[in-house]
Amino acid sequence: MLLAVMAGAFGAHGLRALVSARGLEVFQTAVTYQVYHSLALLVCALLLGFGCRRRWLQVAAGFFLAGILLFSGSLYLLVLTDLPGLGPVTPLGGVCFMVGWLVLAIAGIRRTPVET
Repeated sequence: MLLAVMAGAFGAHGLRALVSARGLEVFQTAVTYQVYHSLALLVCALLLGFGCRRRWLQVAAGFFLAGILLFSGSLYLLVLTDLPGLGPVTPLGGVCFMVGWLVLAIAGIRRTPVET
């Protein structure tokens, strides 16, 4: 989450004079998805206390982290380096996000009762 805040600040203040309006929009999309999925990582950690199975949460967290690296990372690099070859990496990150949410839902469904 710290890196997302730093990237957002850099995008808002450091990139304005360096990239096009479209580049700023793409950069902001990367920041937004990084923030959402950083929060998803926190949810994975919090759900450990609610009886969700550790293994499912670890898998979900792994997919969220991979999604952040592939989706947001490729967009950051695309804006900063203008390398068109990075474009095909972005959808792989999106797929990782979707799989992460699916696995997180399974973790919630397959949770074990918490004893009181």
